[in-house]
Amino acid sequence: MQMSDTRQISVPPAEVYAALLDPEMLKNCVPGAQEVTGSVEDGFEATVVQKVGPVKATFKGEVTISDLVPNTSLKIDGSGKGGAAGFAKGGAEVRLVEKDGGTELSYDVEAKVGGKLAQLGSRIIDGFAKKMADQFFQNLQDMLEGPAAPDAAEAEQAPAKKGWFGRSKS
Repeated sequence: MQMSDTRQISVPPAEVYAALLDPEMLKNCVPGAQEVTGSVEDGFEATVVQKVGPVKATFKGEVTISDLVPNTSLKIDGSGKGGAAGFAKGGAEVRLVEKDGGTELSYDVEAKVGGKLAQLGSRIIDGFAKKMADQFFQNLQDMLEGPAAPDAAEAEQAPAKKGWFGRSKS
């Protein structure tokens, strides 16, 4: 599965570039990330919990960042094993261009899966991969720009999310 997209982030390319190299930022941006440790030089180790269709799995894997051109571009490659669920691997080529006082971030993503996950069918997998990539870059943008209305929006939505059926099971 391959896809591409572009988004505008209202901070300079140097700030976006630095964020993409920071393990704590990666942990905050990768959907389902439980832990991200390591460094750009040695690579990162990550633990990610995800549900793809009916399959929920904990993936343990490695992430490497290569082809670094400071404040301009980099390549992120990752692979993880989810036990009986199978494996996932993919990569993203990320480009940063200064535009309109901020950064135009564009990316090309490729993802592959195997094992039980591959049996779910390409529509489910493709949709999930697109959602993961979109969510990662949206989280990155939110972390860099800050939330639009920090507590007001959450306060209004919180009661709607918690309801009779929304209680956590003990």
